Amino acid sequence: MADYGLTMEELKAAGCFDPPQPPPPPPPVCYRNAQGMSWDGQGEKPDWLRRAVNAGQSVEFFWIG
Repeated sequence: MADYGLTMEELKAAGCFDPPQPPPPPPPVCYRNAQGMSWDGQGEKPDWLRRAVNAGQSVEFFWIG
């Protein structure tokens, strides 16, 4: 601290000693199959859903809202 000329008051004012924020809640599950595998609808479709769609099932079939 002395090398950089910092004081405890400056560090406290900058929030260095504040408790960390809790992590954000996980996104809600939007799609689920009979085996309990789920997907939140973000990012690429998981393998289980991609295989089901390729086999002729609609994505909406797995929608749980």
